[in-house]
Amino acid sequence: MTQETEGRPRLLQAAIDAFRTPDLRAKILFTLAMLAVFRFMAQVPIPGINQERLDDLFESNQLLGFLDLFSGGALRNLSVAALGVFPYITSSIVMQLLVPVIPSLQRLSKEGELGRQKINRIIHWLTVPIAFAQGYGQLQLVQQAGVIQGIWPGAGSDFVATFAMLTSLVAGTIFLVWLGELITEKGIGNGVSLIIFAGIVAGFPGLMQQVSDQTDALGIIWLAVIALAVIALIVIFTEAHRRIPVQYGRSIFRGGRMYRQTGATYLPIRINSAGMIPLIFAFSVVILPGTIANFLGVRNDWVGSVASTLAIWFSPTHPLYWGLTFFLVVIFTFFYTLVVFQQQNLAENLQRNGGFVPGIRPGKPTQDYLNRVILRVTWGGALFLGAVSVVPYLASLVADVQSALLPSISMLIVVGVALDTLRQLEAQLLMRSYEGFLR
Repeated sequence: MTQETEGRPRLLQAAIDAFRTPDLRAKILFTLAMLAVFRFMAQVPIPGINQERLDDLFESNQLLGFLDLFSGGALRNLSVAALGVFPYITSSIVMQLLVPVIPSLQRLSKEGELGRQKINRIIHWLTVPIAFAQGYGQLQLVQQAGVIQGIWPGAGSDFVATFAMLTSLVAGTIFLVWLGELITEKGIGNGVSLIIFAGIVAGFPGLMQQVSDQTDALGIIWLAVIALAVIALIVIFTEAHRRIPVQYGRSIFRGGRMYRQTGATYLPIRINSAGMIPLIFAFSVVILPGTIANFLGVRNDWVGSVASTLAIWFSPTHPLYWGLTFFLVVIFTFFYTLVVFQQQNLAENLQRNGGFVPGIRPGKPTQDYLNRVILRVTWGGALFLGAVSVVPYLASLVADVQSALLPSISMLIVVGVALDTLRQLEAQLLMRSYEGFLR
């Protein structure tokens, strides 16, 4: 490091070094350009939208607000990119759950890079029908709220116009997925994650405006303190892992004799291996009963009465909503973590590569030991994710802000994507003998 750069903060110096490197600068600028294209798409609405009624619908429907998170704010404008990358994420999750169940997919997953490419192709094909189904459901939902008219079937509906709208929505999703993969290939970071990241960050100014309109200075301070505490905890639990010591042994011939060489390393088991997936599952399940109850609550019979009661119980202002969310997040964290680790076959891969855990016999004893460690470590990640999921409710009690709840899942995504992108940028800098961001 030269005398000129010694007085600069390391983070600032790393950013300067990144822009001074031509190929790295090109990657960063390419990523920013693709995100700008995405934000432009998010502002192009479908024709015939009543924007005022659409805004009212978003204030009263939590399901649309949740889906808007993965559309990067495009659903709030009902743009051609309104579905965002959520169908692709759903398809990926479904495929992860099907791989250990279907033998043919299991065989594909063990075929290396070629098998992964085939599975990725299946995920892309599966995204199309999921996008059609989700797009049609969203159009029906906004039509019932008076936002748009003429959705087939129904009186005065137009099948051709409905099909054209659906095709536009599906094409927007496929274009965003392609854009994300282009960013992954030629830019910095995971492209699909960065698209979600860009949409969330773009919505922060509006959220801050809502908060400032609905609370006083003390409430804003409380929200800021809670937000900083949650961000710090997310960073800690995202980076935290349990190191399991592993030794590798191999035999080499030298001078006509065989020698046994050993090397020690460790196997990192992350406390939060499931990431944000349990939050997505839990919120999807909890939001659904309230959404159905809101539609049935307009009836004047006993069904409408029961639906109205359920709509209150499953609203974001009721403790039952958040208690059930916490419980489901914990359950889904264990479920998803165990499914992912079963697919990795850690004990089998260690044995195949000549590795072993000191004091544990290879094979099934190693697998049992790793399962016990994973279960114990996952308790920390599950309780952490459960706590993050109920932060919006606790923040609303402290700061008395009901319609501008802290989006904890948004914070988890933003911090996670930022750390992953900085980690990749740091790796690029270290390859060029520069200091990184995250030491």
